[in-house]
Amino acid sequence: MNVLIAEDDPISRLVLHAILIAAGHSVTAAKDGAEALDAWRLTQSRIVISDWAMPEMDGLELCRRIREEVHDRYTYYILLTGRSGRESYLTAMDAGIDDFITKPVDGDELKARLRVAERILGLRKRMDDLEGLLPICAYCKRIRDDQEHWSGLEGYIEQRSGAEFSHGICPDCYKKHIEPQLDR
Repeated sequence: MNVLIAEDDPISRLVLHAILIAAGHSVTAAKDGAEALDAWRLTQSRIVISDWAMPEMDGLELCRRIREEVHDRYTYYILLTGRSGRESYLTAMDAGIDDFITKPVDGDELKARLRVAERILGLRKRMDDLEGLLPICAYCKRIRDDQEHWSGLEGYIEQRSGAEFSHGICPDCYKKHIEPQLDR
């Protein structure tokens, strides 16, 4: 996995980097939230590990900005913090944080949480793949929508995209359907 680190403390950033590299991940490191957002846009990292308190943009604002951007792939967000308590936890969750790690970071705990993140991202991908399947009738080729209504393939696609259809006849169908009519 490509992991993005957003940590303003250079020693903490190096420790995180070393743990992640040793665990087999590729790493992009940023010194603050603004730099991390730019790096995330370029790398499309699936996992972000961010300090809460940073200059330029804190970890919560970074998470909010990532969540606001429209992407087809989910980003799992782990927040590093020395803060504790219910209020801090709820504030972070409202910002879109997926998981917490308290400082100082324990390498084994971080690796375990990254395995959880990988499982969740894998499940998310499977869910997205399943949502991409279209229930289609094997006989008439009509499609069932999420409200159990059946409609023609063309209408279904036209309603959900900017596609418009033009019609033609492929060579195989021309031979099978049109030529016999011309021979009459």
